[in-house]
Amino acid sequence: MRFEPPPLTRHLRVRRDRGHTVLEFHGEIDIAAATEIVPHLDLATADPDARVVIDLTHITFFDLSGLRLLHRARHRLADGHLQLVCVHPLTLRVLRITGSTRLLPPWPSLDSALTAPGSRSGPA
Repeated sequence: MRFEPPPLTRHLRVRRDRGHTVLEFHGEIDIAAATEIVPHLDLATADPDARVVIDLTHITFFDLSGLRLLHRARHRLADGHLQLVCVHPLTLRVLRITGSTRLLPPWPSLDSALTAPGSRSGPA
């Protein structure tokens, strides 16, 4: 499947890097942003063997809608690779409290996620 990057949106940038599709979230990730992001996330995760990195480095707010996006991607990539980049303390707290860090451990940088040795996301 040939990947055609979607147009830039206010809350999302999509690019290819080292064989991965990087979904870079920006700003406030709430229900309005999630509605905007879902079609692009679904395109990036259409192939269950895709290698995807979700980068939360540039977010300023992250609620349950953002958490749903992460779980949606993880579920769609049950046999693929999904990595998460997150350093924001409040977002990390939300991920820990909900148990999401056990399912999708966050990496401290995009480079570390892209060079992770064969980490795979398990089935949802």
